[in-house]
Amino acid sequence: MSLDREQVLRSAAALLTRKSTATMDEVARAAGIGRATLHRHFAGRDALVRALENLGIQEVEAALDAAALDEGPAQDALRRLVAAVEPSAGLLSFLVTENQLFEGEEVNEGWSRLDARVSAFFRRGQERGEFRIDLTPAWLTEALYGLISSAAWAVQDGRVASQDFQYMIVELLLGGARRSVEQ
Repeated sequence: MSLDREQVLRSAAALLTRKSTATMDEVARAAGIGRATLHRHFAGRDALVRALENLGIQEVEAALDAAALDEGPAQDALRRLVAAVEPSAGLLSFLVTENQLFEGEEVNEGWSRLDARVSAFFRRGQERGEFRIDLTPAWLTEALYGLISSAAWAVQDGRVASQDFQYMIVELLLGGARRSVEQ
């Protein structure tokens, strides 16, 4: 029987988004494999987290592509982006809280690609007069990541209904980012 690496990663992601401190034994059980098999594919937790990081970046890049951020009003593009990233929100929330991914010299360049694309989207909204110009695109990008992560945790913990995920994020971000004609 061959090991489906992607299925193991998805099982690990599902577990770690619920329990970020899960052990490799728990990850192996969740994936339906033995610990030795897991270790043959991922030398340790760091290797597993790095593989999850690559998966998460790949999924968010696909969501950015699907959202067509350069098309139509920025508010509509933001709604498309939040909808497209929702299936990966739990994994994204786990990854952005994994300090080991952002320390040292080996930071995955994928994060820079994501940041650049999202920041460019917010800059476009500012240039078109749709978003406030007193908030930097970098800050709006971080705020979006934070809202996605917070909403993912709130839904997972049952504090918020899953059908409200997109609405809560978009309305809160736009309520703070939208340029007011009274300014």
